[in-house]
Amino acid sequence: MDLSTVWPDATFAVIDIETTGKYPLEAEICELAALKWQNGKEIGRYQTLIKPVQTMNEAVIKIHNITNEMVADAPRIGEKIGEFHAFLGDAVPVAHHAPFDMGFLAIEFEAQRLPLPTTPTLCTSLLSRAVIAESPNHRMATLVQFLGIEGGQAHRAMDDTVACLQLMLKCLERVGPTKTISEVISIQGVVLNWRDYSIANLRANRVMAEIIQALREKQPVEIVYQGGSRPGKPRTVLPLGIVRNPAGDFLVAREESDNSQRSLDEVPKRYFLNKISNARR
Repeated sequence: MDLSTVWPDATFAVIDIETTGKYPLEAEICELAALKWQNGKEIGRYQTLIKPVQTMNEAVIKIHNITNEMVADAPRIGEKIGEFHAFLGDAVPVAHHAPFDMGFLAIEFEAQRLPLPTTPTLCTSLLSRAVIAESPNHRMATLVQFLGIEGGQAHRAMDDTVACLQLMLKCLERVGPTKTISEVISIQGVVLNWRDYSIANLRANRVMAEIIQALREKQPVEIVYQGGSRPGKPRTVLPLGIVRNPAGDFLVAREESDNSQRSLDEVPKRYFLNKISNARR
């Protein structure tokens, strides 16, 4: 997509995923949806349930109401991610809390050797902060109620894409019809490039490769962290996930306690990736 295109002339692909947990690499996608918008109207939809490798727990099921029985005969992500990628094409991707979706999708695109989209993503959470500052907060449920738009069933992928589309249009109406996609991204305040969510790029770093492998194997790893209360000192952590964030990517992990039991702390901690200088399993 040419970023100099004024937004009313652009094609948008509003996306949403449901997952089995909070963090990419540790959790999986269990539902994919996208809605395409062009010339003031919807031109296509894509939706599918996905069967994850691991059985979903009750806490996750309570969030999106997708049960293990519902996905029992669904395809695996590898069977559908190519179709989803093709559906997006070169449209402007849009999502609410977009880094979450991008973090999961980039992994699956690269797993199937699909190129990451080249058009930056619009995030309706960030955009609404810039142009709907009077909202009490910028969670989707709050914005749906505040703006009086149709929310559908929260945490089901297609209903969330419909709500996200309406929110996007509300935001763009406030921006004005003469703004280009590039200008809308500037108003958003953060450029969300897909290459920044590449797991291949992350794995190219030896330290990150060790952490990723430990995460995959659900095994502890010793890291040297140049921050916190013990900068430069080795510490053993159990990785729970890697979060890609415009403000700085970080590892979520439970740290081994210093007591005689050598147990893991219950409360996970954040370790910014740029401050992890070494890792070994």
